[in-house]
Amino acid sequence: MVTVTGDASTGWQLKWLWKNYQYVLAFYFAIQEINKDPHLLPNLTLGFQLYNTIASNQFTLWGALHGLSGTMPICPNYSCQTQHSPVTVIAGTTSAFSEETQTLLELYRTPQLTYGPSDPMLSDRHRFPSLYQMATRDDALAQGILTLLLRFGWTWVALFVSDDMRGEWFLQELSGEMIRRGVCVALTVKLPTTKTMYAASDIAFMNRIPTSNASVHILYGDVRALVHIDISGEFFLTLGKVWVMVCKRDLVVYETTHLLHSFHGGFSFSHHHEEIPGLQAFLGTVNPSHYPEDFYFSTLWLQTFHCSLAGSLCGEIGVCPPNASLEFLPADMDMRTLSDASYSIYNAVHAVALALHGLLLRNVEMASSTATDWPVLLPWQLHPFLRKLQFVNSAGSHISLDETRNPTVRYDMHNIVSFPTGLGLLVKVGEFSSMNSEEPVLLIHEEWIEWPVAFIEAPQSVCSQSCSPGFMKILQEGKPVCCFMCVSCQDRSISNQTDAEQCIQCPEHEYPNRERTRCLPKLVTFLALEDSLGMALVCMVLSLALITAVVLGIFVKHQDTPIVKANNHTLSYMLLISLLLCFLCSFLFIGRPNTATCLLRQITFALVFTLAVSAVLAKTITVVLAFKAMKPGRTMRRLLVSGAPNAVIPICFLIQLTLCGIWLATSPPFVDTDAHSEHGHIILLCNEGSITAFYCVLGFLGSLALGTFTVAFLARKLPDTFNEAKFLTFSMLVFCSVWVTFLPVYQSTKGKVMVAVEVFSILASGAGLLGCIFVPKCYIILIKPEKNSLRSFRKKSRT
Repeated sequence: MVTVTGDASTGWQLKWLWKNYQYVLAFYFAIQEINKDPHLLPNLTLGFQLYNTIASNQFTLWGALHGLSGTMPICPNYSCQTQHSPVTVIAGTTSAFSEETQTLLELYRTPQLTYGPSDPMLSDRHRFPSLYQMATRDDALAQGILTLLLRFGWTWVALFVSDDMRGEWFLQELSGEMIRRGVCVALTVKLPTTKTMYAASDIAFMNRIPTSNASVHILYGDVRALVHIDISGEFFLTLGKVWVMVCKRDLVVYETTHLLHSFHGGFSFSHHHEEIPGLQAFLGTVNPSHYPEDFYFSTLWLQTFHCSLAGSLCGEIGVCPPNASLEFLPADMDMRTLSDASYSIYNAVHAVALALHGLLLRNVEMASSTATDWPVLLPWQLHPFLRKLQFVNSAGSHISLDETRNPTVRYDMHNIVSFPTGLGLLVKVGEFSSMNSEEPVLLIHEEWIEWPVAFIEAPQSVCSQSCSPGFMKILQEGKPVCCFMCVSCQDRSISNQTDAEQCIQCPEHEYPNRERTRCLPKLVTFLALEDSLGMALVCMVLSLALITAVVLGIFVKHQDTPIVKANNHTLSYMLLISLLLCFLCSFLFIGRPNTATCLLRQITFALVFTLAVSAVLAKTITVVLAFKAMKPGRTMRRLLVSGAPNAVIPICFLIQLTLCGIWLATSPPFVDTDAHSEHGHIILLCNEGSITAFYCVLGFLGSLALGTFTVAFLARKLPDTFNEAKFLTFSMLVFCSVWVTFLPVYQSTKGKVMVAVEVFSILASGAGLLGCIFVPKCYIILIKPEKNSLRSFRKKSRT
């Protein structure tokens, strides 16, 4: 015999009472299936007793004692029933009810199979060794809710949970999952689980329910806690909230006649289960005459169809419609849609039958062959069979009472739709499934969703608006992580996703675009021939080189004229050739740098300019010695005739060559890149290697130029007939001015502009020497040839 207890106190109107009656109908159908099955409990009929237990402190133990003793008044420890005591109790719409009932049933080790929602507290085998939960565990529930929240970008939610152990467990599970997934709690409210409806504490609680700025509210709790939130939702809560509930039907069937009810457009999670074959046909044909001892069935029929069938408890009253059936009950009393609790009751009855079947088979095998009566069955004997029981029900679902197993968890996700007539429907819009070995999957049809009246599309529920790509989040002190400010990424960094925690540095060879959402490859740049700047410098080089070559040709052609001879034509040739090389060495600075050009450019520049300046110094010394030799004494004449001034050139050249050799030996120039000076470009350049060696070479060249200028300046007042002392002085003044200006400009520029500055300084200083020294002579040779003669020289000397 099986005892099933149903909780009818969850309703404050008659609708709730009849809705819970589906538990009884599912129980009837399971008993009928078992008793008709010739292979299950053959030659036996499974009996049962039904009790309507009221879920309150004052009635719970009373109902359990009444079921065990079977008498009024109740006599504890005595059984006054004419039949055997039940071997199993199927009960428990709530965890509290199951816990209170099990306290008494454990004294007799009577198995209790609960059909309410799974509760981790009841899984404690030390406290509840005789209690079995039929509902699937909710281990993946928090994960499913979080997956839904993140699907719509809801990161700012309010929590309403029942103030009990089950609510506390759910709160811990959900909070942990929310922290891992970046969702924050705007408000947490614990719902009291009072037993008396409309008590003073309930009314006070309704007035204390706060509202939050979150558009999404998550609701979790047993039926008693959910009742309060439903009443409060009708009268106190603001509209425009999306409710995510973990209950399938208990609240929805009580929808008021107002279209703008708070739960309209919300979501409900419930365990997925297939339809039970034959159940709909059973519900379509069953009536009170099949169970005449059931007072509630007759009452339901009478109040719904205003009649009673013959053979029922109430007798025949009126004439029932010919099509009177549970199919035609009002929508808010729908008995044909199987609830989670009814599905668990169906499985619980089959579990008990299979356990009994196994126990009886074992007892028959162990009984003596002369035994004629069925052995007496004791409740505690079922435990070994229930603990390891696994079976496949008629719907094809695998059922196991071993709670340590981790089956595939599937949740149906329903959209709550309210109508002005008071009808509330649950429309399946999606499904969530989770397996340990696979990623959870959420399938949802967004086009089927009916949103709350205040929204025409999925609402936003965030503390702060998302940071678009190109920005990063900065947390606000003292606020949850979902409340933040958006700050633009700094230079050379990007963020390519929404709500980036930090910006990403672009590699050295890339740079951020203007929106700072992606890194772009930098263009390699250098002072190329194709550039306008490079082209201009090339034209200047060629022009100056051509002019130098022309001047050299003129001097070679007129080498026998007095003006060429008077200024030491050998030094003039050497100076012109060195100037030509100075101009041509500029090509080493233009174009793509490579190892050869990097090694040669500064070395060649230093050597040829040393040659040019030393040639100018030699010419200056020659001029000074020439005028000194005119005075009495042989020393100056001997120096002049021996060509001693020309020795300055190799000496200076060897000193500079030594410095360049040390530079190349210690830290030679090499090809390098500069990725920071110009936005979006990588500058290909020559790194000078040793800066000290570089400035030593320039320092020697500067010292030589300064010495040459000093000597020329001192010789500027010598007689000026074919005397170039003044021109040499002015040329060195231009030369020194160019390079003194070059140093600060060179240090303040970067990239190819820096190279262009050096090339321009080379050309300007060379042009200064060429123009100041040789242009006046070419003018006399070409324009005033009459002055380029001995007669003119003597005439000028006499005047």
